Amino acid sequence: MTLLPVPTVAIIVVAAGSGTRLGGAAPKAFVGIDERSVLRHALDGVFAAAPAQVIVVAPAGREGDAETELFDAAGDRRDLCRVVVGGETRQQSVAAGLGALWGDITTVLVHDAARALTPPSQIDAVTGAVTADAGVIPALSVIDTIKRVHESEVVAGVDRSELVAAQTPQGFPRAPLEAAYAAALSSGAEYTDDAALFAAAGYDVRHIAGSARAFKITTPADLERARLMLTDAAAPQHPLVTSSPVIPRVGIGTDVHAFGGDGTLWLAGLAWPGEPALSGHSDGDVVAHAIVDALLGAAGLGDIGEHFGTAHPEYAGAHGDVFLARTREILSEAEFAIGNVSVQFQGNRPRFSARRAEAESTLSAALGGASVNISATTTDGLGFTGRGEGIAATAIALVHPHP
Repeated sequence: MTLLPVPTVAIIVVAAGSGTRLGGAAPKAFVGIDERSVLRHALDGVFAAAPAQVIVVAPAGREGDAETELFDAAGDRRDLCRVVVGGETRQQSVAAGLGALWGDITTVLVHDAARALTPPSQIDAVTGAVTADAGVIPALSVIDTIKRVHESEVVAGVDRSELVAAQTPQGFPRAPLEAAYAAALSSGAEYTDDAALFAAAGYDVRHIAGSARAFKITTPADLERARLMLTDAAAPQHPLVTSSPVIPRVGIGTDVHAFGGDGTLWLAGLAWPGEPALSGHSDGDVVAHAIVDALLGAAGLGDIGEHFGTAHPEYAGAHGDVFLARTREILSEAEFAIGNVSVQFQGNRPRFSARRAEAESTLSAALGGASVNISATTTDGLGFTGRGEGIAATAIALVHPHP
């Protein structure tokens, strides 16, 4: 028997909801997507991420079913697992999960089982972004035009640049989260998610890029969407011989920006405090922009200027994760799936190696979990990058047309 190290991270998987809007015969978490339930798919993602204590909060009377799903997904990590019974509200259910934490736990992630297809890279990215005094949520930029209404009347537009759609897992330092829950219990307040509860107690909450795959299964249409995504994922990605071959397509993208922008440097989806910013229409993130051009080129869907250039003022100042998320949607609408991306940037600064894994995880999450590899190189003092005038990046992307 292999002894597992005691983790310092715990994931509370909330699976206690009734799923009324889904209209299933069983609680939502136990409805099948394919041959596996919503809960099992969520747990498969959890156990594909870094090891953690895993607590499933189940409806009363379904503890045995939850334990079966949990142990089957856990494999040799079953000693890290526990099932507890939830309460009447989501907040009460999470509180039950908090009561089952081991003493060594310092970071707590709260995850909705209904977000069953959340990529493991998103789980790891949230874990890595939690600090001792701030929580983290994954989120997607709001792309649709948003209106404020009263009954049937449209009252006003809403600035979507200030909006994001929150996802899970949401990550927090343990002690502040427990204090925030104690304060909520004392006041009798109920919150829609853990980030709101945490913020109401006076703590900071930040956000990182989410994933389109981390949508919440709430209605029958959502369930069908999940089934279609799993069907696409199960289809052969590299058929050698078929009656109608699906041939992968490759694209290349290059981007260059000079130093001289305002604010903080953004590169590879990350902020680099203390480094000179790049100038550009958006945030000047050459790595993200090169990836966008490579993906669009592989699919034959134009280039970054066509979709995000100065003719689109809504993207002025937008960060690279917004471009990547929208590019992923453009490809999906054209029935392309992203295979993998490799990108290299050339520049003397910033020093990249210490944040490589964080950058790859962030960019992968923005692309829905697609594999992203980043390398960095200097040019031995040659050219504009060698002189420290700016940064260049080149990306190669592989996409697959849906059969």
